[in-house]
Amino acid sequence: MSGLVKDNVFGSSGTVAAAAGGLSWADVVTASTVTVEGNKGYFINTTSNACTVTLPASPDVGDQVILLDYARTWDTNAVTIDSNGNNFQGNADTYTVNYDTEGQGINIVYADSTKGWIPTSDIANALDHLPPPTQRAAFAYGQTGDGNVSMKNLVNSAGVVAADVTGVGTDRRMISGATYGIDKGIFAYGYVSGNVNMSNLMNNSGVIAADVTGVGTARRGTGSTGYGADKAIYAFGLAGADTNLSNLVSNVGVVASDTSGVGTSRAELVGVRYGGDKAIMSFGTTAASKTNLISNLGVVGSDVTQIGTARTAPGAATYGTGTAAIAYGSGMTNIKNLVSNVGVVGSDVTGVGTSRNSIGGAGYGGDKGIFAFGTTGSYVSLKNLMNNVGVIAADVTGVGTARATLASAGYSLSA
Repeated sequence: MSGLVKDNVFGSSGTVAAAAGGLSWADVVTASTVTVEGNKGYFINTTSNACTVTLPASPDVGDQVILLDYARTWDTNAVTIDSNGNNFQGNADTYTVNYDTEGQGINIVYADSTKGWIPTSDIANALDHLPPPTQRAAFAYGQTGDGNVSMKNLVNSAGVVAADVTGVGTDRRMISGATYGIDKGIFAYGYVSGNVNMSNLMNNSGVIAADVTGVGTARRGTGSTGYGADKAIYAFGLAGADTNLSNLVSNVGVVASDTSGVGTSRAELVGVRYGGDKAIMSFGTTAASKTNLISNLGVVGSDVTQIGTARTAPGAATYGTGTAAIAYGSGMTNIKNLVSNVGVVGSDVTGVGTSRNSIGGAGYGGDKGIFAFGTTGSYVSLKNLMNNVGVIAADVTGVGTARATLASAGYSLSA
């Protein structure tokens, strides 16, 4: 058969156009091996395992096979091509051919016995349904001069911090917060008179629910952030000694059991989203110049040495589209480091606002950020707004009870 490639083409959007010559599509493949047929398309789902794709043993010139990353997981579990005795791009079948890029799609055609199978297209399709940004934020829990508290302060879409609201849940400090379920928040772990692992869910109206019995190792000073479309992660923290454990949070706010750690154990670090669906953990004790990237599946990467002044207990907030800022921190500094949409931490930028640490930070208004509270040696109730290009404004005083080591989270899609 002639099998003209024009029967199936990749469109300008990176999708496979409909087959003019009748190329058919098989059911989604979830197995670890599959033998494919010529002139068929296959959705390869590697969520649970890698997959070896065996090509036809006796293809005709022009035979075509299309493979697509069904679950955007080829970067975690790759697809390996077994050309089944035929050449692949002129190389013998003894060579290993892997495809390991998230969202990848390949279109291969059999040419002849010399070149064998040749890719006509090899692309990574962009993920165009990133989670929408939250409009509001909440600061909750923390430590005042009178001890631990559970009060909260809500932040509207214009960055105005509301008055104290009587707390729900156990008073505690060194607690962390994150957005989950697209528009809700979770506050978890912390210190009462010892480390705890309880959590409190916050709905999309900013109402915090009662304590939920803890899951995972009790600890304080964890990093936390959203990731993926609608999930969250807690990682690292102090549990007698610094740890590198992580706990994933589902899109309904269920905290999973411990995952063995990756990266240097530490505490009092900060987590924040970047690139829309990925996240980063940075700074902290014992490894204050390290950062760890988190994939959109919640996999924590190994240490990356970063530039920027090493410090503990900074705040972090998203701004713009896919970017973030980490600011303030130990040494009573007010420097900031911007995080690019590919997770690169920038060099120090001279600070604005009162130098302090143990501060909270969150996104608000869809594309802006806020840093609030903290300690200068004395507890403060200052806030600093950050615009959508990452510029932090001067102090605004008097935004609720002065406190530090508090938690923050974005919530609500409604302005």
